[in-house]
Amino acid sequence: MKLAGLGLVGAMLFLGVQAPIERRAPQNSGEVPVQGPVTTLRVETRLVNLPLNVVDEKGAPVGGLGRDDFEILEDGKLQKLAIFEKESAAPLSIVLAIDASESVLRNERLEKDAAKHFLRSLIRAQDEVDLMEFADTVREIVPFTNNVKRVEAGLGQLQHGDATALFDAIYLGSQRLAETKGDASRRRVMVLITDGGDTVKGSRYGQALEQAQRAGAMVYSIIIVPVYADAGRNTGGEHALIQMASDTGGKYYYVEDPKDLEPAFQKVSEDLRTQYLLGYYAPQRGRDTSFRMVKVRMKDPELRGKYELRYRAGYYADAR
Repeated sequence: MKLAGLGLVGAMLFLGVQAPIERRAPQNSGEVPVQGPVTTLRVETRLVNLPLNVVDEKGAPVGGLGRDDFEILEDGKLQKLAIFEKESAAPLSIVLAIDASESVLRNERLEKDAAKHFLRSLIRAQDEVDLMEFADTVREIVPFTNNVKRVEAGLGQLQHGDATALFDAIYLGSQRLAETKGDASRRRVMVLITDGGDTVKGSRYGQALEQAQRAGAMVYSIIIVPVYADAGRNTGGEHALIQMASDTGGKYYYVEDPKDLEPAFQKVSEDLRTQYLLGYYAPQRGRDTSFRMVKVRMKDPELRGKYELRYRAGYYADAR
């Protein structure tokens, strides 16, 4: 598997090596120090961000909701909402990962044009994109940048392969997302273009999902289906991507004709533009490494059956 472009920290994490963390002493603030013994009570907290999509019975985005319309529970306990943004302007970090196997790249011009239009319509100055391809191995073509033209140029460098390292791509892409800027409200997204098959012995589904959850990444899959009724389709891989989208708060779309790629990208773009952003501070419990379940619901019981809420299922307590 190629780790080029992931950097030393990314490679060390993938190989299971704990990277050193540099810690700096606080700078002198000019304040007069307190004399005598001082008892300090330290409570560790972390901000948990939850990008949230709300749709009605017809699947249309629901706007106009406010902070007081929602409540969050962690492991069944009600939490205090600390962050709320409407139709989120929060910055985006996006990994665009393209399956470069021969079974997927059948009409490269349409596929590249669709990706270019997606980036041009979505990426703003505060956003960043990383371009990856995966076939026999995973290759980072363009590291994170907000220069859309650089990513467009990278789309011209796709190299075909025979195999499909799908779960390796999710694992490594999520690892890169975990290394992105630490803005309190940053949303981390992976967009996959693939037929859903994984044919390389490497990362498994469980490892890929855990890494995505540790990065707080929403996984969106554009699933290319050569022949929808083909008995030879890799439905197991498709179901894995559908489940991953559900667990991470992302979504999936089927594409049977290359001409449908652009509408699928438009749906991803609309989904990201119409999100709410909720956040709360969750207290740490010692050396807790568990996966904490999160639930968001409408405060008004009558609205709970009316709207569908989509968000990530939880987070790992020891993830940064």
